[in-house]
Amino acid sequence: MGCMLELRPVCENCAKALPPSSDRAFVCSFECTFCAECALEVLANVCPNCGGGFERRPVRPAGMLAKYPVNTQALHKPVDMERFAPMREKLRGVPPERR
Repeated sequence: MGCMLELRPVCENCAKALPPSSDRAFVCSFECTFCAECALEVLANVCPNCGGGFERRPVRPAGMLAKYPVNTQALHKPVDMERFAPMREKLRGVPPERR
């Protein structure tokens, strides 16, 4: 089996818990992880780390967690909104596949 999607336990921006069963977790193509509110409202579907867009993170079936455990190390580094604002404004209207 290839690489497994790393399911990070909290929103990188606000530290909201995002357990593997959460349907409120969003990731970019580099697996930066944010809650729905941060990804869609605060960040306007622009990843502050790479400029990409977000997709809903899949839920790992509970029966697979023992064999394929999730990451337990929280990555919490709140976005500096003042520094991020120009990037967000430049990219928010551009579809992720064209950035």
